[in-house]
Amino acid sequence: MDRTQQAAGGTVEAPGREHRREAQRAAIETAALRLLDEQGPGAVTTRAVSAAAGVQAMTIYRLYGDMDGLMVSAAARCVADYLEAKTTRERHADPVDDLRAGWDLHVGFGLGHPYVYAQIYGRYAPDQANPAADEGAEILRGLVRRVAEAGRLTRDVETAAQMIHSAGRGVTLTLMATPPERRDPSLSHACREAVLAAVTVPAAETAAEAEAAGEAADGVLSAADRRHAVALGAALSSSGAAVPFTEAEHAMFQEWLGRLT
Repeated sequence: MDRTQQAAGGTVEAPGREHRREAQRAAIETAALRLLDEQGPGAVTTRAVSAAAGVQAMTIYRLYGDMDGLMVSAAARCVADYLEAKTTRERHADPVDDLRAGWDLHVGFGLGHPYVYAQIYGRYAPDQANPAADEGAEILRGLVRRVAEAGRLTRDVETAAQMIHSAGRGVTLTLMATPPERRDPSLSHACREAVLAAVTVPAAETAAEAEAAGEAADGVLSAADRRHAVALGAALSSSGAAVPFTEAEHAMFQEWLGRLT
């Protein structure tokens, strides 16, 4: 039998008891999310969740206080799993293909967990903290920055990330609001490719090809030159970059690069 162990600052749970409590939490939160995703908020009752999780109803109140507390924890678990999937998935060699995979994962999360997604992206208010959305946006900026460093981004990182996020969020909310039997499976693909075409160039395009196509003229920066400026700005902004400038010089250099792009 597990016993509560004494510690210098009070008592701590014995490892076995703590493990069982975490297992109960996982089972309860998973059951609540499954009911929410499949049947909507009205189906998430104490009786339904406890039956689905195989626990007593009082266990839910002991662990979470009330059903609102349970739903907050369940949503947090769902979001944490999604963000972990975004950060730990295998990266594509092509950074634009990596953006495609990130887009598909985002849309898939929304369609798989529409009520949690709506809580994060459908009811966003500028004056309210939204750490899940902020973390997702930072992950997206990292993907876009990788495209920029490869010399394939046609706009600055922040603008491109906002364009992709706006399009992806809009597509997801549109599909969520459409009954499954009426959803157009090609909508997400078409919008994804349209926004990527607006902010990136194919890997085969080079400065010489751009000039040959008439995109450059004497005394005017070519499209490829501007992409190189974007790439340099992204590289200098990346964490861990060894920048041989003072803070003021770095800011000025970034301003100059911004003017070029």
